[in-house]
Amino acid sequence: MSAKTWSIQATDTDRLVKAAFEAKEFAYCRYSKFRVGAALLTTSGDIIKGANIENASYGGTICAERTALVKAVSEGIQSFAALAVVTDVSSAISPCGMCRQVIREFCAQSMPILLIPADYAARLAEGQANGGIRETSIGELLPDSFGPEQLDLPRTQS
Repeated sequence: MSAKTWSIQATDTDRLVKAAFEAKEFAYCRYSKFRVGAALLTTSGDIIKGANIENASYGGTICAERTALVKAVSEGIQSFAALAVVTDVSSAISPCGMCRQVIREFCAQSMPILLIPADYAARLAEGQANGGIRETSIGELLPDSFGPEQLDLPRTQS
């Protein structure tokens, strides 16, 4: 089932999928051996790529989705149209909980998140129309979430 999301142009989807696969090639995952690539489409049409970067301390590891968001935000970009995520697994893999919360911080709840299976190209070649992409949104992945707007709500002192 597809989430209720904004729509993006087919050409942007193609660019985003390609960029996510490219980003995955730069994953530094010597411990888990689990490569992840992410591509973030800005509202101006630019694409920012991110890969997972692991660390021997494990706690210092940063996921591909957060890498892309941190790169964008640290350059002053905070307006996004879509996110694509790909791994080496032949099923669509969803962002982890920490990534979901960071996505929630910077992206509209209805922004499309494209979860791409590793065998996307083979699925297209076999005639599967969307290559097995699962389209979702942060609103679907993180329902009843806490976001920045809650910090603006009035508070009472007890």
